[in-house]
Amino acid sequence: MENYFEAGIEELRQKLLLMASRAETAVNESVQSLMQRDHDLALRVKADDDVIDKFEIEIDDMAIQLLTKAPLASNLRLVTVAMKISQNLERIGDEATKIAKRARDLAQEPPVKINLDLPNMATLALAMVKDALDSFVQRDSAAARTIIPRDKEVDALNKHIHQQLAQHMMENPDTIGRCLHWIVAAKSLERIADHAKNIAEEVVYLCEAQDIRHGPKN
Repeated sequence: MENYFEAGIEELRQKLLLMASRAETAVNESVQSLMQRDHDLALRVKADDDVIDKFEIEIDDMAIQLLTKAPLASNLRLVTVAMKISQNLERIGDEATKIAKRARDLAQEPPVKINLDLPNMATLALAMVKDALDSFVQRDSAAARTIIPRDKEVDALNKHIHQQLAQHMMENPDTIGRCLHWIVAAKSLERIADHAKNIAEEVVYLCEAQDIRHGPKN
């Protein structure tokens, strides 16, 4: 029974990593479609969201099967944390789809002449996702704890971009509709970082049996 459970856990872990890879690709391609005004790529990102949704369903099914065979409390935590990570990855895919929708609409409008650092924001958010998943695979709560404060850097970038766009809209009222698309895209990247932070907090719970979501983040 124990060998069966360990094999199931490994399969679950691999499925999560595949899902994470698809979510990361979706975010990268959505930002690319936004920055390069690539209408066709934006449409592909939107279509690929179904694949990420399917991963979540498969992981939930696998987890439910494993929960009936989990011999220890730590095993129960592992399976439930895997399900929560899957939920966060699915939401990351949703945010990529939102960005792609904005990219699709913006590609059909004249460009907004303003320099926005969304690629850097996406890089920071995706690095948080990758590091959070690495901490899960390695069951490294110390590493997970270092990820949580990095969310503030993405928040600050989002605030700066929002301020840039608000100023641009005041000076160029004809660009308001287009600037609002950019504001929504930046907010989606900020939420992706939030989901990475959620994953890191779940890893702390997995390793330490301590829920730190609403307490001090050391």
